[in-house]
Amino acid sequence: MSAGAAEVVSQGATVVITHRVREGKHAAYETWLEEIAPACKASPGHLDWHIVRPVAGLTETYTVIIRFDTTASLRQWMESPARVRLIEKVRPLLVTGDDFFVSSGLDFWFTPGGAKARVPVRWKQYLVTWSAIYPLGLGVPLVVRPVLRLLGAPDNHLLTSLAVTGTVVFLMVYVVMPRYTALLKRWLFA
Repeated sequence: MSAGAAEVVSQGATVVITHRVREGKHAAYETWLEEIAPACKASPGHLDWHIVRPVAGLTETYTVIIRFDTTASLRQWMESPARVRLIEKVRPLLVTGDDFFVSSGLDFWFTPGGAKARVPVRWKQYLVTWSAIYPLGLGVPLVVRPVLRLLGAPDNHLLTSLAVTGTVVFLMVYVVMPRYTALLKRWLFA
């Protein structure tokens, strides 16, 4: 395996799909999700599947984040006859088309909305990610450890590490990075 191939395998690949669902069609879309999810999860190289559902009355957009072991595996799923057939099936429920952005590694944290977005250079991604994780790595254990003790969890290094890292990743994905990258957008994309 070449060095480039090893890098792609270790980084994996992510696709962020946005579907803006027509008003009154959410139940039908949810049924469609129940059909496409197992097909996707059975695809070679599939690692993870997350759905961010719309907030009732505020948005009609679903965001589906899917991770694969390699870019090749992800593209195989995205171009598969099963996915093509299921996308054609869901099109009448959508306001816009099947919008998606494919990235490798942690690029999806740095991608503004839309499939045609640019991605900042890797060294800027590194600096921004590091500067976000460092304070979380210092502060989250100070909060999580006492909470675990209050909940009666045993003082176990592995359990504490699991809770701390899970909290850090949750905060990075859902709280910190969306706001932090928006704040640094001019520098990131300069």
